[in-house]
Amino acid sequence: MIIGIVVVCVALAVLAFLLPRLSYRPQRGAQRSMGAGSQVAGKAPGKAGRFLSKPFRSSSRALGKSGAAGRRTRRRMPF
Repeated sequence: MIIGIVVVCVALAVLAFLLPRLSYRPQRGAQRSMGAGSQVAGKAPGKAGRFLSKPFRSSSRALGKSGAAGRRTRRRMPF
């Protein structure tokens, strides 16, 4: 799962750099799927729910940061 998230983050960062305006929808879709996984895992009882949903929350945050970083890098380019 970790390798898959890393691949999606890199692909999203490249897409955000090359096509910044078209990268928002794929980013939102990926974050939505992570949010759904977090919701399902969070339904486990007690601390187990929080523990099981944490990877989904941190993956969603990483997806957001990689997309933002690609767009920010593109914005700072001199052309």
